[in-house]
Amino acid sequence: MRESSAIVAEVLRLVGASIQPGVTTAMLDRMGEEFIRSRGGDPVFKGYGYEADNLFPASLCISVDNEVVHGIPGMRILKDGDIVSIDVGVKKNGYVGDGAWTFAVGRISPEKERLMRITRESLVKGVEAAIEGNKVGDIGNAVQTYVEEAGYSVVRELCGHGVGKELHEEPNVPNYGRRNSGLKLQEGMTIAIEPMVNLGTHKVRTARDGWTILTYDGAPSAHFEHTVVVRKGKAEILTK
Repeated sequence: MRESSAIVAEVLRLVGASIQPGVTTAMLDRMGEEFIRSRGGDPVFKGYGYEADNLFPASLCISVDNEVVHGIPGMRILKDGDIVSIDVGVKKNGYVGDGAWTFAVGRISPEKERLMRITRESLVKGVEAAIEGNKVGDIGNAVQTYVEEAGYSVVRELCGHGVGKELHEEPNVPNYGRRNSGLKLQEGMTIAIEPMVNLGTHKVRTARDGWTILTYDGAPSAHFEHTVVVRKGKAEILTK
């Protein structure tokens, strides 16, 4: 998992450095896939899904502005003022790493800058709660409290998850919840913590493509994710 997660982090750095006005999301996806394969990994998102006639067609999930997650790369051209979430999953030697980061395209509004900052900081709060002896609800509560105190909302329909030999494993790791509730965290558990934070309502809807999740009110959304190992005292971030 260290190897696959390191590739995830490298892809996010590489693709993030290439984000600028005029770039298409398909170009970023191609760049990410080529790098993953050059490192001996497989893009775990490609071909993922439960409906045989609508498997995910790309290597990266690329979601722009009001797209929360699971955006399908294509000929969309990024423009100045957009924010774009890059979600990467890599499988190498039978184990998965999963991570995401939201980037600014050119110069963005102070409103979007603050949304990104609060979302990123809420991920830090969630990771800080991922220690042995705490419970899953402590992670969600830490994220939710920080986000809502800042005036934003956390998406309820989607959540973080266990990760290991498969992309999505037990337990679910919601970005909301009550302290001291849910599964007890144990040393060595590997989980993906991924706050999805909306500027407006927490409600979302699914686009016609069956994949892209959109904010219900059209407001921007940000998304940050780390794969972490539960430890005593302080979680270990694998996708740093």
